Amino acid sequence: MATVRVSGVSVAAERAEVGVFATEYRLTGLNLLIAFIALAIGGLFGVMQALQYNGIDLYKPISPILRGGYYQGLALHGVLNVLVFTTFFIIGWLTFVTSRSLGIPLASRTLGWTTFGVMTGGLLIAALPLLLNNATVLFTFYPPLKADPLFYIGLTLVVVGTWLLLINQVMMLRQWRAANPAARIPLPAFMAIVTMTMWVICTFGVATEMLFLLIPWSLGLVQGTDPVLARTLFWFTGHPIVYFWLLPAYISWYNFVPQQAGGRLFSDPMARVSFILFLILSTPIGMHHQYTDPGISEIWKLVHAIFTFGVFFPSLLTFFNVVASLENGGRARGGKGWLVWVFNLPWREPSFTTQALAMILFAFGGAGGLINASYNINLVVHNTSWISGHFHLTVGTAVTLSFMGITYWLVPHLTGRRLWSPTMALVQAWTWFVGMGIFSHWMHTLGLLSMPRRTAIGAMRELHPEWEPLLPIIAVGALIMFVSAILYYLNIVLTITAGKKDAVPMVPFARAVSGPEDGPRWLDNFKPWLAIAFALIVVNYTPTLIRLVSEMQFIPGIRSW
Repeated sequence: MATVRVSGVSVAAERAEVGVFATEYRLTGLNLLIAFIALAIGGLFGVMQALQYNGIDLYKPISPILRGGYYQGLALHGVLNVLVFTTFFIIGWLTFVTSRSLGIPLASRTLGWTTFGVMTGGLLIAALPLLLNNATVLFTFYPPLKADPLFYIGLTLVVVGTWLLLINQVMMLRQWRAANPAARIPLPAFMAIVTMTMWVICTFGVATEMLFLLIPWSLGLVQGTDPVLARTLFWFTGHPIVYFWLLPAYISWYNFVPQQAGGRLFSDPMARVSFILFLILSTPIGMHHQYTDPGISEIWKLVHAIFTFGVFFPSLLTFFNVVASLENGGRARGGKGWLVWVFNLPWREPSFTTQALAMILFAFGGAGGLINASYNINLVVHNTSWISGHFHLTVGTAVTLSFMGITYWLVPHLTGRRLWSPTMALVQAWTWFVGMGIFSHWMHTLGLLSMPRRTAIGAMRELHPEWEPLLPIIAVGALIMFVSAILYYLNIVLTITAGKKDAVPMVPFARAVSGPEDGPRWLDNFKPWLAIAFALIVVNYTPTLIRLVSEMQFIPGIRSW
């Protein structure tokens, strides 16, 4: 793997820096370890689902272990990949980014270990009912499907554990500002803090759902719960969680990829504005997931639809800023013409290529998101496999493939060992790109043909004749991704155990063509942005929540599995 040296910093100095952040590196490494174990297990169930579509039911041979079959596997796939993998990776990644960007250790390393301990404890508590088929309620856990209380308690602990990182970040920022009163907040730290702030705000929805509706209900303290209120509180968190997944990938796209490309970030102020807009607009849009839900006014569905289109704007800013930065790198490497500069980018560098391919597929996922946000068109694709295809372009590629690309330099940096095989890493990136392209395209197509999602298609007695020729293609795409995943894990394990011991300097944070000094200082003041964010949440949610609470109808729980 080609490594980039920080200008003017020797390898010895870099490794000395590593020693200063030894605790932060351990926390980062442990979080990444749990994240990728979860991805491996959850991904295996994903392949089994694609094969089940084609009548190859691998759940039967393991039925003594997993009695719930397809739907238990689907629940494990969603919880492990969508919730556990992403959350643990992000907490580890943002711990690393914040400390290295500010140049100081965690304000409280005890709090850092507590964060990890609470999250891991919550994961183990939630895993028990999942594995015993007592929580086969999928990752959205909609009532009246009723899981074991340990599932709800465990997931709540995972969420609450993440809040502790924001406390640590705020304390670190105060320390840094006391020592650097005239300096602008470094862009990576600014983005990491904004990401965690947005996350803590939006998770009050699911935390409220857990603490006041689902946990008391599952413990038998109340006889029922209100499904519409529960769904509304879930989607208060459920759509912002998409940006909790994406923004850490954006942090790499803004701060590391331009440097890897050989250029500079196009605009630091534009990057800050985009993250501020995500902070403001990510939460008051959840009802666009509830277009078909009764009990919610069409007026508020329309308002949330409008704001959903609004949150597309910072994504467009990101697209422009990152592509302009890559063009800067391509031209710095000798590229010319309107598009020929693309071929001068470092396509033989695994970390860069992996993330660049993630960006390409995400462009299609973003376009599909506009369809999902549109009230009338959404009714065509709602609860079809189109949604699964879209989901795999976003969290399954933009996020997952970017996180893999980040580890291609981060794991060598954390372990002091060079990447075992850059060639294998490149093959892995391209096979994931091809496999996901096949899988997601035909999942979208099947959605337009009304194939339902979250359904054991292979168990249906009769299939729609237009589905049958496309289902094997879905399996082919999934199997190609499975091969890609094997290559990834093999490469990382060999890097950790057999990689050449070497002092691997960190890929440096990208400098900006238009730096922070070109933007107003009030961009770094979080107070007005938080005030606007809270105001929009109050306006967009309070009327609906007040009415739903006043009209609560308690439904007893059911177990359909």
